[in-house]
Amino acid sequence: MQQGKINVTSENIFPIIKKFLYSDHEIFLRELISNAVDATQKLKTLASVGEFKGDLGDLTIRLKLDKEAKTITVSDSGVGMTAEEIDKYINQIAFSGAEEFLEKYKDQTNAIIGHFGLGFYSSFMVSSKVEIVTKSFKEDSSAIRWACEGSPDFSIEEATREQRGTDIILHINNDSEEFLDEFRLNEMLKKYCRFLPIPIAFGTEKEWKDGKEVETGKDKIINETNPLWTRKPADLKDEDYSNFYSDLYPAAQDPLFNIHLNVDYPFNLTGILYFPRIKSNFDIQKNKIQLYSNQVYVTDSVEGIVPEFLTLLHGVIDSPDIPLNVSRSYLQSDSNVKKISSHITKKVADRLQDIFKENRE
Repeated sequence: MQQGKINVTSENIFPIIKKFLYSDHEIFLRELISNAVDATQKLKTLASVGEFKGDLGDLTIRLKLDKEAKTITVSDSGVGMTAEEIDKYINQIAFSGAEEFLEKYKDQTNAIIGHFGLGFYSSFMVSSKVEIVTKSFKEDSSAIRWACEGSPDFSIEEATREQRGTDIILHINNDSEEFLDEFRLNEMLKKYCRFLPIPIAFGTEKEWKDGKEVETGKDKIINETNPLWTRKPADLKDEDYSNFYSDLYPAAQDPLFNIHLNVDYPFNLTGILYFPRIKSNFDIQKNKIQLYSNQVYVTDSVEGIVPEFLTLLHGVIDSPDIPLNVSRSYLQSDSNVKKISSHITKKVADRLQDIFKENRE
């Protein structure tokens, strides 16, 4: 019997990454901003355990669009990287720095999104060239520039960057120029990053002055860092739930009731589900529940998580136990998903029974 190891060469893997890593190319923005959030959360964790003693300062993640240069830049003020860390986490495909960090600081860490080490490479689906300019939080670190044009070849050299953190610069290819549009990027940010836990800025706030719209110079923050489902139910009022529902579904009639989910054992689940008022001509839509993982949007196709007969529900569910790149086969086979489905069914059934008893009395 012959035994051996399967070899995967980078020459073969890059074309696969570019075409098939994700079915929807717009995912690149979610992945890069999620990485920036992770870098920031890592710094906050290190500060909390005394391994970073500097000033955290402004931790806002910034997205910049340069139409003339055909670039999109994602900038953070997180942990940054040394040349050795770039070699370890960037030059080795699917080596996850998040997994390593979680293992080391599993009892103290803030919520980390990434696990598989592939998200960064989604940038090559839309870019002819990707650059990283980074500086580690570690003392006496030098700024480093890494560049790659979507082949196994890369360059790495010293760069200029005064502050810790990382810039990811995408040189958008000709086939992906749709992403060089401010409105398009805003829509993607609203879809994927609306509730991320670190402030994300894109552009500046505007105001009317002397009969025209002018920029104020103040960052335009696109996300709510502390969404309703992450808060304690005891701290919320009926009005809070109603306003959140109106924010999610602006044209919808007020729901019949809501359920605030908050479970940390034997699985992790938070969220708010709303039971709509059903009319005789009610058309059940199956894309009214949004699934999140650590506040990152995953999908609105929740078949398998929510039973078929409850797909009329609206709202948000968030579980770090469900991966970002969820598949239908995963949902059908994972034990945690089955437990989540059963829990949601029971909560809705109990609430309906309570309403039935109240109305009878």
